[in-house]
This record gives sequence, structure tokens and C-alpha cells, in this order.
Amino acid sequence: MTRPKDTFTERCRVFLETRWKAVSDAIESGQFDDPLLPDHAPLKDCIVNCLRSGTKSYHYVLPTQILCKCVDDGLDCHSLQAAYTKPGAFDARTIAHDVMVPFDQANHRVLGGSAEPYVNNPLRCPAVVKRYRSQQKNKEDWDNLIKVLDAVEKTGSADFTLKTFDQILLEIHRLLAEAQVMYPTPSRVSLKQTVDLVERFAAVKSGGERIEMVCAALFRAIAGVFGLFDEIRRQKVNAADAASGMGADIECCFKGDIALLVEVKDRSLTLTQLDTKLDVARAKKITEILFLAKPGIEPVEKQEVEERIRSEFSSGQNVYVSNFSDFSTGILVLLGEKGRVRFLSYVGQELDKANSSIVHRRAWVQLLKSV
Repeated sequence: MTRPKDTFTERCRVFLETRWKAVSDAIESGQFDDPLLPDHAPLKDCIVNCLRSGTKSYHYVLPTQILCKCVDDGLDCHSLQAAYTKPGAFDARTIAHDVMVPFDQANHRVLGGSAEPYVNNPLRCPAVVKRYRSQQKNKEDWDNLIKVLDAVEKTGSADFTLKTFDQILLEIHRLLAEAQVMYPTPSRVSLKQTVDLVERFAAVKSGGERIEMVCAALFRAIAGVFGLFDEIRRQKVNAADAASGMGADIECCFKGDIALLVEVKDRSLTLTQLDTKLDVARAKKITEILFLAKPGIEPVEKQEVEERIRSEFSSGQNVYVSNFSDFSTGILVLLGEKGRVRFLSYVGQELDKANSSIVHRRAWVQLLKSV
């Protein structure tokens, strides 16, 4: 069934989707500044306070009211009900429930997960104005709402209204970093599906973060299925090994000892990187070292690296190098279907433990949904 394109609700939905994509893309590319700064810093603070308010209904008010004002400048953004006696009155509840609630659900319930926020007691009044302050338990945040809506109405500028709305979306995007993400791990998954998920996830440049999360999850699955390790330690992504006290990106331990060091590279392994890690391993008296380099060994240094590995064997160091795809595929075969399902759930857990960017967490959610 085709949705009508000319209703106010549909126009609001399209506008929200368009601005959310534009703001999100700009933020994630590092090319977006706070629209209300530096001239309207107090207003920005009001927005943050409303979106973090202890009164959940208020989380929906600002994005809904300003969204409506962006789409139709003739509306009074204070209005909650068409019964409001001022010019520009309209029913904001319809937009909140038909547009903002689905947006909230699609974005990990970042606003609070309310199904009908405008039917709650705080919003059972015609408008967000001082006249109805007395019936609000949370008077401070009601005042914050009024300050933002007043500023938009008094300015009377479509450009300022848009900047205010973009600032609201920016703050919502920031809240996403704190949102609990639900990972829809499938109950069944084939080897081909798992390999495809991992390859698509790791293919995006992330400074090594994505592939490291996947590797940590993989070794957790190995530990659980085969009992080779009883603890998997992973350092913070991009943290220096020496500073973190770790011997490598991942340490696989058994009965208190490090049984295997795992160094994860999203680029080709070089001789310098190999030598650096060997020095660390010797100092910690660790003899088993695995390099998982996404593309493998640097081609121009392949012979030197292989010769170094052979010479290290004679001195008691076992060094293994594999490209990530070959290693992970072989392990995923041995894990079996139940182990693969467990592995996929571990990826999400590792992303949460590392407090990874919402960009990476959302990407993993979307990939899981594709199975």
C-alpha cells in the first residue's frame, strides 16, 4: 500500500528522515558543529536538559514541536492540542505518535521507548506555556521547554528554527552513544552467512576497531567451545601495549598464565611490527604469538618476515601469521552452528564492553537483521 505523500504527517516524516540522515552523516564524518554555538549556548543547555529530563514525555516534546514548526512555519510550536486558543494551534499528538515514536523505536528507544508520550499527565494541557506550569511536577524542565519554544517563535526565522531542530537531532545522536542496543542475534546461522557478516562488518574502515572486536569475540567462542582458554583479555582499541600493560591486542589466558598473544592488524604485517611484538613476548616470557593481519604479510617484506619467523622458532618462539579471513573461516567451521550463534552474540557484547561508537553498533545490528 502506497503512503500518501501530501499529508502533514507524511511531510513531517520525510523531513525528519532527511534531516536525521544529513545530521548523522555529517557527525560521523567529523564535519558537523553545534548549530546553536557559540551565540545560543544557554538554549543548547535547555535542549540537553529536556532530552535528559526525568520526565520522559518531555524527551518527545522538543523534537516533535520543532519538527512541526520546520514543516509548517505558520504553526505555533507551543501548541499541543488544536483546542489551544492562539493562532497556529494544531494537534501535535498525532505527529508525536505517528512520526516521533517510530523514529524513537528505530533508534534503540533513545528517547525512552514510550508508545504514546503525549497522553501522559504532563502533556494533558493545550500548550507548553507558563499558564500550565502549576500542573507540572517537573517545573524546571517545563521552563526549559518554554525557553526553547519561545526563542523559536520570537525569532520568527526559518533558518533559526532549522538550526534549533538540527541541534536537537545532534543531542539525540549524542544520546545514542549511551543507549542500550539490542542485537537481534539469529537462532540459526550458516557458515556462509557468518563469514559474509564478518567480512561486511570488517570491510568498513574503523582504525582497526571492528576487526579487533570480531577477533576478541572469536577467541571467546574458542574458549567456550574448546576450553583452550579460561579468560580472554582485550585492551582498549588504539591504546599502546606498554601503557595498558598488555602484551598484545588480545591475551588468551589459561589458569592464570598467558597461553597465546594475539596481535590484530587491519593492514599488512611488517617486519618492524613483528620485531616489536617479539621483544614484548620475550620480556613477558610468552612463547606463542599469533598475528592476524587482515591482508596478511606486507608483500615486499614477505621473505624477510618468514625468515625471521623460522629463526625465532629455533630460539623458542612460535610465531604464527594468518590473514583474518582464512583463520576465522576455519575456526567458524569447527565451532559448528551453535558456536557460530554464540560468536555473533559475543561481537555485540564486545562492542558494548568497549563502548564502541554507535556507528559500529548500529552497523552490527543492521547486519544481524539481514540474516
